Amino acid sequence: MNREELNWLLQTIKDAETAERFVLAQYERGRISLQMMADVARERGWINLNANQFLTMVTRHSSEYATTELSIA
Repeated sequence: MNREELNWLLQTIKDAETAERFVLAQYERGRISLQMMADVARERGWINLNANQFLTMVTRHSSEYATTELSIA
């Protein structure tokens, strides 16, 4: 699912709590990335990045982790 599709679907959901659960479910099912989930949550005011240091670190360095490959010993 791309950002445009997600935004279109979110416009059809009136309740903020339901929209939040929908976005989380899409992430848990692998349909959207962590970065997209974090961006949507930040835009809609669902999270405060300053209050969550772990999420702040992950979103700032998400491109780093996306290209990391693990070698098998």
